[in-house]
Amino acid sequence: MISSHPTNEQHRWLKELVSHTQPSDWEEITDLLTHIQERKLPTSVQVGDDYLQTFARGTAFITFGYGIDGVTMEIAKYAQTLEDIYRPLKTSAIYLTGEHFAQETEAIFQPAWQRVHLNGIDGWGKWGNGVWFDALFRKTLISRSEESRRLAAEIFRQATSIAERLGQFLLEHQIALLIPVNIASNPGNLAATLGIVMASEALGTYALNINHDFYWEGGKSLNERTPDEVPGVRDHFFKNILNRPFFRLFRKLYPWNGRRWLQVNINARQSRKLIQKHHFPRDKVFEISTCVNERFFEPYDQVDILDCRTRMGRILSNGEPLIHPIDVREHIAALHYWMNEQRPCVVGARPGLSIDPRSEGLLILLQPTRVIGRKRIARNLALIEALLTRSWLREEFENRPGRQLILHITGPAPQEHEADLLNVLQSYKNIIHALPEKIAERIFLAFSVGQESHPSFSRLGFEPLTIEDIYRLADVVVFPSETEGRGLPIIEASASGIPIICSRYAPREVFEEVVGEHLPESLRIHYIRFPEKFFTPTFLSEVSDLLLNPGSNPLYSQHNRAAVRTRYGRETFQKRFEELLRHLHRLDQRVE
Repeated sequence: MISSHPTNEQHRWLKELVSHTQPSDWEEITDLLTHIQERKLPTSVQVGDDYLQTFARGTAFITFGYGIDGVTMEIAKYAQTLEDIYRPLKTSAIYLTGEHFAQETEAIFQPAWQRVHLNGIDGWGKWGNGVWFDALFRKTLISRSEESRRLAAEIFRQATSIAERLGQFLLEHQIALLIPVNIASNPGNLAATLGIVMASEALGTYALNINHDFYWEGGKSLNERTPDEVPGVRDHFFKNILNRPFFRLFRKLYPWNGRRWLQVNINARQSRKLIQKHHFPRDKVFEISTCVNERFFEPYDQVDILDCRTRMGRILSNGEPLIHPIDVREHIAALHYWMNEQRPCVVGARPGLSIDPRSEGLLILLQPTRVIGRKRIARNLALIEALLTRSWLREEFENRPGRQLILHITGPAPQEHEADLLNVLQSYKNIIHALPEKIAERIFLAFSVGQESHPSFSRLGFEPLTIEDIYRLADVVVFPSETEGRGLPIIEASASGIPIICSRYAPREVFEEVVGEHLPESLRIHYIRFPEKFFTPTFLSEVSDLLLNPGSNPLYSQHNRAAVRTRYGRETFQKRFEELLRHLHRLDQRVE
């Protein structure tokens, strides 16, 4: 037994309900949600075991927006897996719903997946230019104050607009399965989450709620922190915990325990917290891992590496065969303007320098992340300084004038993280001032901002780069992140056979799960630990050896590739999705 598609009657009921409701505070919004949830679920129809056919006719992903970030990359994997599951059914429709779609996503999304723009659901600084996010999570909101009431009314107004438009979309396209991704766990836009909840509950839509990050990961209220404990990166979500009506609604929404919702988390720690602390039923909480494309495991050689570097060089040089870096002082002076365009570039110590991306003397450290404070990119610069002052890499640079080194960051810098980018650039300035001039002018920062192609490619007969190609650029992948919901670069670097230097980020249990510390030796990922404090001579010597003698340690090639293929192959991933869809089917039988 599975629900029919949403009907016009259900949508009319939703519209009438919200049009006749004018909440005066957060409590009344919470009461309305309770009223919607207590309403009888839409009538179900008998369709035997053909629940997959029902989902295949209309499956829609929804998140804030799509760019070059971990959530978008995972959505591409989820959508491809569902397409593979639905393929034997001959007919399927997959929709990607969000406020914006970055041009770069065309390289990772299939043309058949239909894009749906839904205004008003973008998050953080892009939600009303940051006005509403700041009002809820940066400024003090006194309980039952006039300002609190006005804000409640405004958020509800936005939410009802989203609910009506989303409901109409679900209705018109016969969407039976809605897949919110990180939009009901990481509170970038409370109005969007509220609108999605109202629409899905009123229409009886099934939901796999996939959670990558929760607001409490790296966040606490002030009274929970000890005097010597450093602030967390998500403490702002607890700014108005004393506004009890607001925080009650906030906790109810993140995540929403819907009648036809399953919670799908990316690690077991998240699931335990939902069950033990937030009292979610065990049979509605699951985990899903990730998968890596089979192309990661294909063999490649030095010719392939040079081909990847050549194509990336054209991206970073605006189509030229050589890269001409921008003086770091000039880049900092124009940073605010660059943030608006975010064109690929390389930053250097002075004007007039050049880089040949095909040079055999070029070393590349790759950080495959966006520019965000918790990714701790500046730690890589401290490592570079230590390598060039206290390891035998210094001697290599002194004896070989052709040696150059690039720290390459692949992702963009979100507008709200401009200060984090400035910190990285200032750290770079500091190390080039600390190094001898003849060495400093051979150290560079590259920002490819998610670009995988360039207009010159068609003229040159180049194919766009893929995520697998980008990893092949690197001599070493660096990942000194502070907190992660999973830690995908560890898995992808290992699948590529590239050595990975990574921190043991928080939550520690998540890191241990990713590298497989609880598993047999054959399934563990081998890595080099990024020190939190001092770089020891042994550590620096090991990193220097990896850079100058690539392929010398099979633990970072054959072993890691085999371990990742066993644990994160596509077949394992598809079976997990099939299990989740069966659970949704059984959930409907239980509810009815």
